[in-house]
Amino acid sequence: MKKFFLLFLFTYSLMASFKEIDADTLLKMQKSGVVVIDIRTPQEWNNRGIIKGAKKIMFFTPNGGADVPNFMFKLGNLIKDKSKPFIIYCAHANRTKKLGEWLTKNLGFKNVYELKGGIEYGWINKGYKTVK
Repeated sequence: MKKFFLLFLFTYSLMASFKEIDADTLLKMQKSGVVVIDIRTPQEWNNRGIIKGAKKIMFFTPNGGADVPNFMFKLGNLIKDKSKPFIIYCAHANRTKKLGEWLTKNLGFKNVYELKGGIEYGWINKGYKTVK
């Protein structure tokens, strides 16, 4: 029984994947058709811009709460297959860590990626440009 349980845990961990990627990897994946989603707030989009081609779907509201129904509706329109890879990012990767783990562990998404360091440390501070 113990061996079966360990095998199950190992197999499950292979099925659901939440990984950090750098800016170069994001660009390569985006060029190959992988959807990039900015989960920040409208104020953050206006202040710092977004990664060109990213889809804006706010998850956490400005007061820190989660807008799950709206996010899931919009995500469902972009990602129809839970095995399809997509990339999420926020300002510093704190929110995407929580969201990515929730999407993989609780909702069964198989290939969720986050921009390591978020748009501030993983993109802008590395010299990459944003669009307004």
